[in-house]
Amino acid sequence: MGIGVSVLTLNSIETKAQDPEFTQFYANPLYLNPAFAGTARCPRLVMNYRNQWPALTGTFVTTSASYDQHVETISGGLGLLVTNDRAGKGTLTTTTISGIYSYQQAISRKFSLKAGFQATYFQKSLDWSKLTFGDMIDPRKGFIYETQDIPRGGTVSNVDFSAGLLGFSEVYYVGVAVHHLTEPNESLIVGNSPLPMKFTGHAGAVIPIDKRRRYSESNISPNILYRRQGEFQQLNIGLYVNKGPLVGGIWYRFNDSFIALIGIQTDVIRFGYSYDVTVSDLTPATAGSHEVSMTIQFDCRPKRKKFRSISCPSF
Repeated sequence: MGIGVSVLTLNSIETKAQDPEFTQFYANPLYLNPAFAGTARCPRLVMNYRNQWPALTGTFVTTSASYDQHVETISGGLGLLVTNDRAGKGTLTTTTISGIYSYQQAISRKFSLKAGFQATYFQKSLDWSKLTFGDMIDPRKGFIYETQDIPRGGTVSNVDFSAGLLGFSEVYYVGVAVHHLTEPNESLIVGNSPLPMKFTGHAGAVIPIDKRRRYSESNISPNILYRRQGEFQQLNIGLYVNKGPLVGGIWYRFNDSFIALIGIQTDVIRFGYSYDVTVSDLTPATAGSHEVSMTIQFDCRPKRKKFRSISCPSF
């Protein structure tokens, strides 16, 4: 099972939750690592949609939108990230708004380091009217009674903080991120429900297929990503192949799913679609997961000071 499942246990004093996930990691860079803010230098608008396990009742639907750019006057990047996650057909809804700042420093002529800091305001709400209980069932007529359980839930809000680090050259990149540094309480009932810290490590390289050309239009990009949040962990390995405007990719999420991806990218717009084929015990029931991404890359006037942008996959 992936890391994108939210768990709510109404009968427990303490509950645990997980962050929603996006398969197209680099198509949602600010969500992956706050250090990505401003890495494209010019303004960038990113939109993502994910429908996880649509065949199950109460599917998980997650959307996000972000904007970021490098700002020379503050020697760093600024970013804004908004996400919305709806579980159980809107029974449990989480909305987050994040502001991000990142600072870039050249370590050598070929290697740069970027650090990012993120502050988030989130709101989680539970629609009690959409829940069903055993005492509502009539053996013959089904759900016809009112539950005798005491209504709980409502809305809770809190602040959250995250940080990330990114190192890159023209060929390779490596990053780490830690989300939910203060493990904020997100309990919807009496008690404590800390959101566990999420640790992410990712690395990869962009290797030209034609090594005689420095900026080849064709390249391959092997990648690895590891996440851990609470008791849940995830390891992904994959490979992207880029040929002109076309991008194809395949990933394996260990003990969970195979992922196929196809994308089209130009200097202005990038569009990607991916499908997760579940290989765990949930295979017959999930119908996989669908994800769509779109990035609009705006142009801007060149700066006098040289800016090194990161060379990594767009999806």
